[in-house]
Amino acid sequence: MLEHAERAFLEAARVAHLATADAAGRPHVVPVCFGLIGLSAYVQIDAKPKGDPLRLKRLDNIRQNPEVALVADRYDEDWSRLGWVMLRGRAEILAAGSELAAAQALLRRRYRQLAAMDLAGLPAIALRIARVSSWGKLD
Repeated sequence: MLEHAERAFLEAARVAHLATADAAGRPHVVPVCFGLIGLSAYVQIDAKPKGDPLRLKRLDNIRQNPEVALVADRYDEDWSRLGWVMLRGRAEILAAGSELAAAQALLRRRYRQLAAMDLAGLPAIALRIARVSSWGKLD
């Protein structure tokens, strides 16, 4: 399902955009840090200066409508280098357990900023990859 070039492109990407929608289908897109394990992509929720991280719109939307998309892209002034990979599937909010611990460990290794944060009590989003689309130059 996830071709080698697509996985390599995603693993090299530092940021992606997570698209969610509420029960009425109103879209919400935010840039996120992410990581892959097997056929799941993970996004950690971290502390937010603006308020309670458990009340984020993306989490509320997933509770209402778990269908999500995650897109990582590369822009270049040389348009022959443009490329993107999109993952679609159902999202789950991981609040505890070994899968959450594995996702947090991966994301702490991948992002030094997360390594320095206290993530205790904070969930991660697990996107169960059902469809993969890609376009352009992925290498």
